[in-house]
Amino acid sequence: MNNAKGTTMRTACGAAVLSLLTMGPAAAQEVIAVPGEDRRIEANFEELYRIGGLDGQDWEQFGSVSSVAFDGAGRLYVLDSQVSQIFLVDTDGTLIRQIGREGDGPGEFRDITGMVVMEDGRTVVRDVSRRAYHVFDPNGDFERMVRMGGDPSVTITGLLIAQRGANAVITTPIGSQALSWSVTSTDGQVPQRDPPTSRPVELVSLAGEETVTDTLVDGWLPPGREVESRVSLGLPRPFTLSPGLHWGVLPDGSVAFADSTAYAIKIAAAGTGISRVLTRSIPPEPMTDRMIRAEKNRRFRELEAIPDEDLDRVIGVINGEPIRLDPDVERQRRQELIENLEFFYEVPVIRGLFVAWDGTIWVRRRGEEPASDDGPVDLLTPDGTYLGSFPGDDADIPDAFGPSRLAAFIETDEFGVKTVVVGRLSVG
Repeated sequence: MNNAKGTTMRTACGAAVLSLLTMGPAAAQEVIAVPGEDRRIEANFEELYRIGGLDGQDWEQFGSVSSVAFDGAGRLYVLDSQVSQIFLVDTDGTLIRQIGREGDGPGEFRDITGMVVMEDGRTVVRDVSRRAYHVFDPNGDFERMVRMGGDPSVTITGLLIAQRGANAVITTPIGSQALSWSVTSTDGQVPQRDPPTSRPVELVSLAGEETVTDTLVDGWLPPGREVESRVSLGLPRPFTLSPGLHWGVLPDGSVAFADSTAYAIKIAAAGTGISRVLTRSIPPEPMTDRMIRAEKNRRFRELEAIPDEDLDRVIGVINGEPIRLDPDVERQRRQELIENLEFFYEVPVIRGLFVAWDGTIWVRRRGEEPASDDGPVDLLTPDGTYLGSFPGDDADIPDAFGPSRLAAFIETDEFGVKTVVVGRLSVG
């Protein structure tokens, strides 16, 4: 590994941690050390119903379940992105109604890149091709469309989560990776963007006819490599196994997030910034040449197993026209990328962060190998109370949390058929 490059990244990471712990009164006020030794806990899941599968009703023949969510009444919302429809399901597993469909009319979708459900049952669907959010009332009827504000020439979308008790959503356009992008050229020139200096967590208000965006907190952006491309979105290519931006929204509207290689979870809110940092004495592991070669070989094996049809997909939209990949070209491109991978100098500890309905923070740690994301799951409260940990081999995290300990899991059988299982989850 290039020692000079490693030193640069090490200095940048160290500066990020030091600045976090030495900010003024508007930033980190409290650092809480969570116990370093794991205390094993177990989960009990009481299944209530399941929908989907080949033996289900016609409406249950899901094509691609991309997300699920609950409202405050415990009703389930299932987004089938293949048919561009949302299925609203009652607490006993029966269908209430279908919401939206593909098309260009009111309440119809072109390109869904996110769905959130408000506590009162309103549904918000992000449509990147229309640069708008579709809002449906608690009955599932189309209410209005809110245009996306900002620069219309480039739209980058990431993870989307509802803010409880507000007419707003929270998102990260520059998170661990962009979920989708769209570029529109009006003068024959491809728009260029300045490279970002942080990974902001943004509050998007849906109160008016056009969104208004404010930054809740700026997450640290690790150094990355410049990308030469005809279409420049201003996004540097991260070093392999760079720390991601993992985050969730707490019941009071504040955000819990992790953005470095260390075990450090920051709690931040609008107007006050970071107020608390939860840490554990689980240090990141230095990256070695052996780790790098093993990870490259693993990725080569995975690439060989991908069929051509899975490499033929739409990756973006320019002037309303989809951009598709050629399978042979894409396979060769990926082989070259794997061989030329450059790795971050440390292996991040945290690999995922999720917030349950009651505010409990679920933290996924790395597994045995540097790239494995199947390590233990820690449960913490926002005030720093450690509740315990699930071992890595018994640590399934729900795809959606709901009120009264409701949880939903998306399951896929050997034929690729999707099933959604709903039940009550208790831990102890």
